[in-house]
Amino acid sequence: MGENTQQSFSNVVSINPYNDTYVNGVSSFLKYDENISFEKNQYSIAYLNTKNFISAQISISKNFPEEDLFDAISTKAYDDLALDQAVAYQIQYIELYNSLDNENRTFNVFIVDPTVIDEVFENTISKIKYIDAIVPAPLLIKSLYSKDLITSNDTHAFIYFQSNSAFITVYNDKEYIFSKTLEYSFIQIHEKFCELYGEKIAYDEFIDFLQNEDLKTSSSPYKEFVIKLYKDIFSNINDILTYVKRAYELKKIDHIYAGTQINIATKLDEISEFELHIKSSCFEFNYDFESDEDQYIDQLHSLMHLYAILPDEEKYVCNFTRYERPPKFTQRDSGKLILVAAAALILGFAYPVSYWVATYAQSLQVKLLKDEYSVLHTKKITREATINNRNADKDKYTKLLKQENDEFNSKRETLEKIHNVKVNYLMKAKILTTLTKDLNKFKVRLESLSFNEKDKKNIFELDLVSYNDIKITNLVKYLTKTHEGKINFSLEKIIYDAENKKYFSTLKVKIL
Repeated sequence: MGENTQQSFSNVVSINPYNDTYVNGVSSFLKYDENISFEKNQYSIAYLNTKNFISAQISISKNFPEEDLFDAISTKAYDDLALDQAVAYQIQYIELYNSLDNENRTFNVFIVDPTVIDEVFENTISKIKYIDAIVPAPLLIKSLYSKDLITSNDTHAFIYFQSNSAFITVYNDKEYIFSKTLEYSFIQIHEKFCELYGEKIAYDEFIDFLQNEDLKTSSSPYKEFVIKLYKDIFSNINDILTYVKRAYELKKIDHIYAGTQINIATKLDEISEFELHIKSSCFEFNYDFESDEDQYIDQLHSLMHLYAILPDEEKYVCNFTRYERPPKFTQRDSGKLILVAAAALILGFAYPVSYWVATYAQSLQVKLLKDEYSVLHTKKITREATINNRNADKDKYTKLLKQENDEFNSKRETLEKIHNVKVNYLMKAKILTTLTKDLNKFKVRLESLSFNEKDKKNIFELDLVSYNDIKITNLVKYLTKTHEGKINFSLEKIIYDAENKKYFSTLKVKIL
C-alpha cells in the first residue's frame, strides 16, 4: 500500500488486540476510538507480541534457486527449530545482506501458529471484519529509520514494557537483527512486587504508584521494592545484551531506547543509563502526529500509524494477516464470471436468460460449498493437531512427574536411613557408656554383649560375671529404679560355677 495509504483510504486504524484498544488516525490526528466498527475506506494495522511468534536466523546455500527458496527455508526451520510437523505454520523471512558468509544466504525468519492469530484477533475481527496488516512488533521500529527519526547507523536496543508483555529488540546499521520476550510485563512486575513486599497489593494501586510517584522524590514504602525490581530487570537486560553482542559479533550497544505502554513518572532511560552504563533515551519520538493533550498515546500505536504510511519498498515483507479484504469486484472470480456472462448474453441473445441465471446460481453455490469445506477442513486438521500435541505434552509431563516422585522417594529413604543411623547409633553408644559405668560401680564384669532389633525395639543382652550374686541383684535393682520409664531390664536367672567360684547371668536391656 505504501505512499498510497492516505490516497486509497480515508483513515488508518491501529489495533492493540491484547487490550482491545484502537487508535483512529485522520489527517495526522490520533485519537483512541472506543466504538470502532467496520468502514470500507479505512486501513487497519495490528501487531503481534514477541511471545506469539518464533524468530530465528537461518542460513541457506546460495545455490538454491529463488523459486525454491521458501520451501528450503521452511524445511530448515522445521528441522532446526524442531517445529511440530502437524502444524502448518505461517513462515516469513527477511534477508540479511551484510552477512560475511560467502557461501550461504542468511535470513531472519518469523514463524507463527495460525491458531494463535485466530485466538488473539477473535474479538477484533468481530468488530472490523478485515485487518490489512499484522506485523511483528519489533519490525515496526523500522519506520523510525525510514522516516529519519533515528539517523545513526549505530547499534540500538529498544526496550518496551506493556501490560501483558515486554520485549527487547536490537537493530544494527538500521536493520533488524534480534528480539526477545522479557518476563517483565506490568502484570508480571506487579506479581514480583507483591512477593518482595510480602503483601498482596491491588494491581490498580500499583499502577497508580508507577504513574504518579517518581522514585527520586517518593517517600512511599513501595519505593525500595520497586527500585530492587528495576535492578533485577536491567540485570536481565544486561545478560541479554551480552549474549547479543557475542552471538552477532557486535562491538557494543551504542544506544538504548526505553519506553512503556502507560505513562509512568520515573524516567526509565535514566535507570537504564545508570544500571547498564549505555547512553539511553526515552522511547518517544516526534512522529508529527497530533492528539488530545490529556491523552497518552501508546508508542506502538504511533509506530503502527507511522509504519502504515511507509512506501512498500521501505517496509519489511512480513505481514501475517489472515483477514484480507476481498479484491475489487472485477478481480474476483465471481466478478469475472458475471462480466463474461453479461457479454455472452449481449452477443449471443439466443441463450435464455432463465438458463443462464440457473447455471450461474448453481456455480456460485458449488463455489461457496467448496470454500466452506476448505475452511472447515483446515480447522479440523488444526484442532486435531492441537489435541495430539496436548496429549503428547501430557504424556511427557506425566513421565517427568513419575521420575521426580521416584527420585524424591529414593532421596527420602536415604535421608531416613542416615537419620536413623545418626540418631540410633548415638543413642546406643550413650546407653552402653551409662551401663558400663553402673557395672563398674557395682563391680560386676561384662563378659560379652549382643544387640538386636525386635518390633522396632532396640534390645541389648549383657552377659554378666561376679564373685557375689548380691552385687548382680543390687545392680539390677539400681538400674530398674534409675532408668524407669526409659529402659526395661530383665534377669531370668543367676548360675553359680562352683569350679570357678563365679556367678553368671544374662541381663536383657530393652530401650522403650
